[in-house]
Amino acid sequence: MLSCFLITRRVGAPVGVLAILAASCSSPAPNGTAAEDAATRDTTELVGRAAAPKGSANSPLQIVATFREPQIVGVAVLPDGRVFGDFPRWDNNPIYPIAEVGANNTLKPYPDAAWCTWNETVRNEPQKHWICPQSVYADRAGSLWVLDPASPGLKATVPGGPKLVKIDPKTNTVVQNVAFPESVAPRKSYLNDVRVDTQKNYAYITESGEGSLVVVDLSSGKARRLLVKHPSMVGDTTLNIKADGKLLVDPTGKQGQFNADGIALSHDGQYLYWKPLTSYGLYRIKTEALRNASLSDAQLAVQIEDLGKVPACDGMILDAQNNLYLTAFEDHSIKRRTPAGKIETIVQDPRLEWPDTFAFSADGTTLYVTNSAIHKTPTWSKGIGQQDQPYHIFKMRLPK
Repeated sequence: MLSCFLITRRVGAPVGVLAILAASCSSPAPNGTAAEDAATRDTTELVGRAAAPKGSANSPLQIVATFREPQIVGVAVLPDGRVFGDFPRWDNNPIYPIAEVGANNTLKPYPDAAWCTWNETVRNEPQKHWICPQSVYADRAGSLWVLDPASPGLKATVPGGPKLVKIDPKTNTVVQNVAFPESVAPRKSYLNDVRVDTQKNYAYITESGEGSLVVVDLSSGKARRLLVKHPSMVGDTTLNIKADGKLLVDPTGKQGQFNADGIALSHDGQYLYWKPLTSYGLYRIKTEALRNASLSDAQLAVQIEDLGKVPACDGMILDAQNNLYLTAFEDHSIKRRTPAGKIETIVQDPRLEWPDTFAFSADGTTLYVTNSAIHKTPTWSKGIGQQDQPYHIFKMRLPK
């Protein structure tokens, strides 16, 4: 999931979620229903909004939920079918940065309202609140994990805030909280996405601020920061990677460079895959090497496998047959890389405006994906939000 800014500037404090109602702006009431809230209403009109893209009649994408605001990036699906969304605090302040998604686009704060609160009254409790969660992930044992880089507005980490939190969905309670010191999550870091090996009890995290991997021994809670600024971790600004045919250029004219982002763990847990977002390179390494604390970065580097070129993408996920799915934002599509290295397009749909993050159903037959329209946020569209449709959670049956 790319670290970037949200689409509209807000003048109120929290930003609400909208069930799509004409041109109105609503925020979720405490019970998760869409109730109008003037204090959090968006007062900035979108300039130059085009007609919202529409999917083709034969598109395999089915809409699970839609939100006008806040911007969704992550999705997780539990074995019982419950769906969760991740709404980071980038430009605005979502009421529910981690939420359970219900019927009719409703949101329920998760695991409770207290965890979703971040303001001056709780500044001394950075480990008990979502500061700027970036990833929500369901492991194969049915636990839910939330990765919080704790960098609101992407300015710098809040001291004591970066964390990886495990939640038991049966009781909706936190059962483990791994706090990352500054040696693992420096002030300029941005912990991005996570995969958990429930057999070895390890977590693997991409860090996109400086470009690195973080490996966490969940038994001890100890974490190590590896391969910092290694070429496989760093984005490339010479490639002219585009979205909607336009370069990712910030208001100062600087071309975007985004480091280690997409991550995937093979089903047998033997390989970890990753790639920088602004790159066509795909890499993997044996997890056994990452778990070996005696290996130096130089020794790890020689074990990295360069798997060749793939489309620029944000999120990645592997199925049981080791097909790698990629959210290819350059052409509004989802691609699949077979174990033999063949690249296939499994769906191309104009509504996939910056497809972002994946999740599988428990049986592995249904693929979920979000669209976050990052390229239409003010930072990457000359300071003016260009979002022309709601954010979505989609799902589709996997093709054979």
